[in-house]
Amino acid sequence: MNIDSAQVYTDFSGLAALRARAREDQDAALDEVSRQFESLFLQMMLKSMRDASLGGGLMDSKQSEFYRDMYDKQIAVNMAQKQGIGLADVLKRQLGGGISAQYGDLSPEEYLGMPITARPVNAGAGTDPVSAARRSSDAQQPFDGTPDAFVDALWPIAEEAAAKINLPPEALLAQAALETGWGRHVMAHRTGDSSHNLFGIKADSRWQGDKVMVSTLEYRDGVALNTRANFRAYASFEQSFSDYVEFVQRNPRYQQALTQATDPKAYFSALQEAGYATDPAYAQKIQRILDSESMQRAAQSAKEGATTI
Repeated sequence: MNIDSAQVYTDFSGLAALRARAREDQDAALDEVSRQFESLFLQMMLKSMRDASLGGGLMDSKQSEFYRDMYDKQIAVNMAQKQGIGLADVLKRQLGGGISAQYGDLSPEEYLGMPITARPVNAGAGTDPVSAARRSSDAQQPFDGTPDAFVDALWPIAEEAAAKINLPPEALLAQAALETGWGRHVMAHRTGDSSHNLFGIKADSRWQGDKVMVSTLEYRDGVALNTRANFRAYASFEQSFSDYVEFVQRNPRYQQALTQATDPKAYFSALQEAGYATDPAYAQKIQRILDSESMQRAAQSAKEGATTI
């Protein structure tokens, strides 16, 4: 669905149409709102650049400043409507990249939490996992991003991996769903090939396998910062699950969490307290996904399918 957006910065009719259309197609509305926000950001950036200059020439006047301001605002609108600086894409990814019925009964809090998980950046060496804000939805996946497809495709692998740490498989899948938005935002190489990284584990100097560098949102002292970092890349989702199990088993800080793995709520709370994530609501977000009707329905279907095989 196309939305008539404001192509001229003084035209507010496009914004009025956007508000009306948002009730019909939130996916398209999110795309346009992200671009409008990027346009405002570019306007502020250009204004700051002008203010930081040494001053105008002898021919400058209030009138010339007025028209120059109009020009800058129109430039910002044009830039945002074309390639832009990438801010609109980041906003779309952070807000989910699409709000549709495929997420069933998930609440807005659950949905918005999926792609914007934060990870610690302490210990200097960067050995902790850091979830990426920048993902690629173009990578080829064996699922379409819906809870049913995601759980059905990964259930056998999750079941085998979860058994090694005494965690219910649906709990492990809930964490992967939070990290990747039900598989829609798995990190990818520049070639578009999937990294198969379902848990956002960062690649430190000890990691000898393949890597993928992406932009990531990290929190330092409660402040969100954008940076670029290397993350582990795998040849398959099986390797991602296996590495996650090995990662938590070998890391001393997560041993307390492992002793509570039979209780997913306690496990993820302990995992968060041990520094797995800086997001104070990380464990709650996983629990909401785990308790959601979408996950329960998908898990039950996967269990029944495994039983009949």
